[in-house]
Amino acid sequence: MFSLEGKTALVTGAAYGIGLAIATALSRAGARIYFNCSRQETIDRGLAAYKELGIDAKGFLCDVTDEEAVRKMVAEIEAEAGAIDILVNNAGIIKRIPMEEMSVEDFRRVVDIDLVGPFICSKAVIPGMIRKGHGKIINICSMMSELGRETVSAYAAAKGGLKMLTRNICSEFGGHNIQCNGIGPGYIATEQTAPLRERQADGSRHPFDSFIISKTPAARWGTPEDLMGPAVFLASDASNFVNGHVLYVDGGILAYIGKQPS
Repeated sequence: MFSLEGKTALVTGAAYGIGLAIATALSRAGARIYFNCSRQETIDRGLAAYKELGIDAKGFLCDVTDEEAVRKMVAEIEAEAGAIDILVNNAGIIKRIPMEEMSVEDFRRVVDIDLVGPFICSKAVIPGMIRKGHGKIINICSMMSELGRETVSAYAAAKGGLKMLTRNICSEFGGHNIQCNGIGPGYIATEQTAPLRERQADGSRHPFDSFIISKTPAARWGTPEDLMGPAVFLASDASNFVNGHVLYVDGGILAYIGKQPS
């Protein structure tokens, strides 16, 4: 039920971090892995990481906001491996800038990568999935698909939109046996979040680190490995009647009001 033998997976932005972990999990379940990045040096880094893990992955130089480049990448994958069975829309950025200081250009860039990119990639793979008679699309959402926070107006707007894009793809293409679901990571220990976990000069926790630990019933940050099982579930036949859902992998943050101040 959880086997991905013979499946072809495209994981965007999967050279490191969450994308690499998810692609690794899909590969271990049997899938053939393709990934993309917008810079050659990042692709090279990813290929080295996959080689070290014993995974024969193929990387493409492709910006997910460039529709023509995405179409070309998908066509090349389909020519080599057939229609894509699994798409994971993982590529994304965040800019932590107070809203009144954020430029329109920065706001648009975040929305373009985090929301328009998944639209473009999904649009490119869906025709092949329809021809094949099945498909799995996994959008990497966020707790910011549900909550707001200071300095992340563009990211929250994009991830909220991605949740609704997930539901809409489900609505439009569920009849073609295409399941589109999301994974909403909590606070995950990655390079992107490393500045929020740096120890202070006196050896104490970063204030944001302390805040997250206090708000998480699991009392820790998540790891990319925590997302591996959920990704395999949503990519496999085990989730064939799960559609339009966002699975939050957050250690319980969204279920928890927090401790009463002492």
